[in-house]
Amino acid sequence: MTTAYYSTVLNHPLETVWDLIRDFNNYPAYIDDVSESMIEDDKGGDEVGAIRRFCYLGNWIRQRLAGHSDEAHSLTYAGIEPLPFPAEATPDAPAPTRYEGTMHLLPVVEGNRTFIEWKVQLDTAPQDADRWQTLFESWIPDWTHSLERALGRQAA
Repeated sequence: MTTAYYSTVLNHPLETVWDLIRDFNNYPAYIDDVSESMIEDDKGGDEVGAIRRFCYLGNWIRQRLAGHSDEAHSLTYAGIEPLPFPAEATPDAPAPTRYEGTMHLLPVVEGNRTFIEWKVQLDTAPQDADRWQTLFESWIPDWTHSLERALGRQAA
């Protein structure tokens, strides 16, 4: 198991950030290049066990909401199918990986801002761990910056 991790401070109040991300089905509202998202089986977007199917960069991905806490301002999702390494990234791509991600928010009192940490645990073949970790450590900041831009659009 290897972990990709990123944290930063968002210049928005915790409740504003949580209101945007707490609904598991709200992905298109804050992640660039997610064109569609739907929750299967009529479950709620905050219901542990809910499965979302979303289209990211033309690829359909399914994830299960593995944990959700309004009190802790945290949600955890798990990939249902192993995620394939992007084919265009390298001709000798590593084997697909299983993954579980957690987004966790904490208040930053000074300036009424939000500390966000986003980690993804990757269950990879040992020889593939570094490549997967590097890839996710490039994606997570992009997703977090996308969230920041979405929050900015809401505030405008």
